[in-house]
Amino acid sequence: MLDLEHIAQYHENNQLEAKLATGGLPHSIWETYSAFANSYGGVILLGVEELPDHTLRVQGLLNPKEIEAEFWNSVNDPTLVSANILRRDQVYTERTEKGDVVVIQVPVAARNQLPVYLGGNVFRGAYRRSGDGDYHCTYAEIVTMLEGKDH
Repeated sequence: MLDLEHIAQYHENNQLEAKLATGGLPHSIWETYSAFANSYGGVILLGVEELPDHTLRVQGLLNPKEIEAEFWNSVNDPTLVSANILRRDQVYTERTEKGDVVVIQVPVAARNQLPVYLGGNVFRGAYRRSGDGDYHCTYAEIVTMLEGKDH
């Protein structure tokens, strides 16, 4: 578990992504959600910014419950994302001295849910995580995930 009071000791990596989200739920969250679900799982922090030296800092959110509600509405929209793989306890607000942070713990998708993709098009909307970035899955990666499904 991350200790948000000591956030400066963390860096974005293949299982951690920080998003400022002061203007609401960022659209880029969905690429990260897909990438984590299709890769190793990971944690998305909303209300945390990455500084130029790549350290993280809690900025905090004014309306974390609204962001949580918007996230749940969106993750359950099949025109946006192919699968909601989250339990309710995997999305929550954590209070820190510097502000509230929404924490989203994305697990690895079950084999029969892979790939998790965006926008209704598996070949254009599936992402994978590499280092601290989200990248489109290749055709071969998608076919491999699809072949792994139980038929």
